[in-house]
Amino acid sequence: MRILGIDPGSRVTGYGVIEKQGNRLIHIDNGAIYTDSKDSLAHRLQTIHEGLVRIIGRYNPEAMAVEEIFLAKNALSALKLGHARGAALLAGTRHQLPVFEYTALQVKSAVVGYGRAAKPQVQHMVRVLMNLPEIAQEDASDALAVAICHAHSHQLTARLQKSSR
Repeated sequence: MRILGIDPGSRVTGYGVIEKQGNRLIHIDNGAIYTDSKDSLAHRLQTIHEGLVRIIGRYNPEAMAVEEIFLAKNALSALKLGHARGAALLAGTRHQLPVFEYTALQVKSAVVGYGRAAKPQVQHMVRVLMNLPEIAQEDASDALAVAICHAHSHQLTARLQKSSR
């Protein structure tokens, strides 16, 4: 199963593409979509959406996993983050991808084994689990962590979603 993980942000949206083959996780690609803070929010959201559409077209993932909103520093930051998440969710649903959402606590638990792990611990474990030569850019590493979380929990998540319908 090929998974696209997304760490949404209005300035930087990280992405990570992995493949789960049996018990193995294989790194395909990772990176970030950068927007210009001088641009309008609408233009930045368009940049995020178009960037993710290109990534989906290039890698043909079977699922998308997106990090949920955490407590932001202020209401405006939370609102902008919500808009960025919306652009990501739209890109996935427009391509008929099943979209799954995970909290930071779930992601950290899946990657490190401890839900309150520090960011450097998560980045280190992502590098180890993906056999990367170095730690990925911060947002890309977070996106890979979201994809890893989905790879470890997708069967349970899918069952829970079906039972709640």
